[in-house]
Amino acid sequence: MDPYLSDWANLLLRWFHLVAGAAWIGASFYFNWLNNHVREEEHLPEGRKELWAVHGGAFYRVLKYAGAPEKLPKTLHWFKYEAYFTWLSGIGLLAVVYYLNAKSYLIDPAVADLTESTAVIIGVSSLVSGWLVYDLMCRSPLVKKPVAFTTLGLLIGVLAAWALSQVFSGRGAYIHVGAIIGTCMAANVFFVIIPGQKAMVAAMVAGKEPPVEQGQAGSLRSLHNNYFTLPVLFIMVSNHFPMTYGHGANWAILAALAVISAGVRHWFNLRGRGELNVWILPTATVLMVSLAFVMRPDRAPVAQVEGGVSYDEIAQIMEARCTTCHAEAPTHASFASPPLGVMLDTPQRVADQVLKINTVVVITKTMPLGNLTGMTDAERGKVAAWIDAGAPQ
Repeated sequence: MDPYLSDWANLLLRWFHLVAGAAWIGASFYFNWLNNHVREEEHLPEGRKELWAVHGGAFYRVLKYAGAPEKLPKTLHWFKYEAYFTWLSGIGLLAVVYYLNAKSYLIDPAVADLTESTAVIIGVSSLVSGWLVYDLMCRSPLVKKPVAFTTLGLLIGVLAAWALSQVFSGRGAYIHVGAIIGTCMAANVFFVIIPGQKAMVAAMVAGKEPPVEQGQAGSLRSLHNNYFTLPVLFIMVSNHFPMTYGHGANWAILAALAVISAGVRHWFNLRGRGELNVWILPTATVLMVSLAFVMRPDRAPVAQVEGGVSYDEIAQIMEARCTTCHAEAPTHASFASPPLGVMLDTPQRVADQVLKINTVVVITKTMPLGNLTGMTDAERGKVAAWIDAGAPQ
């Protein structure tokens, strides 16, 4: 794809994905909040719960039925298109950024020397197989044992993250774990939640008893989606933080962050039900701080160069390894403009980016992307030595 058209496709899909995702996650959080806060009241018939709220200068009353009401209202609102549009725009974004630019973002020859078509096949297969495994678990007797179900699901998720990190770049592995979870969430809506709701409505229209068990299955999948949300949101922003996906144990870091964020979500769910757990948030805080210390990456070994490293040597490295993309007029076929606006084609521009160069070239070693230009460890060592000497010009 033409780099300029690719940038526009990226922009529009990312923007749409963000808007649709905000609508879906907002609805998910709100309805989960409602489920946790509705209460039985003495004036209500058995099987009904109530909640009063005030917002925007108005009062609202919510009435929840156990099963279905005696009569359907004239207008019944559904919540599904937010999920569908979020997934469709996400898949489009995955294709534009990672599949059409596989050599830049998805493939890292230092991890696995894949062809572009092989990488795409592995990526798409991971999405399909991820949903099939998850759905099979949900339809098995194991779903009635929440602790065992959660433990097995976590182990499978960690295994998937590890396996993807063995074939893709760290960034590519992360985004595919997120895409697997997002696919499971959207498929829950399409294959379970909405069909169950339609079955209940159809039964009522036909004058029959609604199949409450289908509604319960949808409720469980909706709860799963609620716990999936925070890990997915982290993965959506993780590409801005190479200290995570660029780490040698990136799959373990992703697993730890997913567990911590799901734990925080659990605290909010318990609180909504009136259960105040005093251990979850402090534990999550301690784990996050500990993770920050444990995952601190090692710098590239500083090159021992007699007389130090001159800027001329650094300029040669930048020209050979970096400015094909990071220049005012990139020569790399995938970029019409320098990624993130970072340019390294003049001494002043290099000086302005010293801290970022230190992070992505010396510490996380995530640049160049997929090491397409073949930067060597010796060159990274020279950059480290130059920075340690105060980045002299």
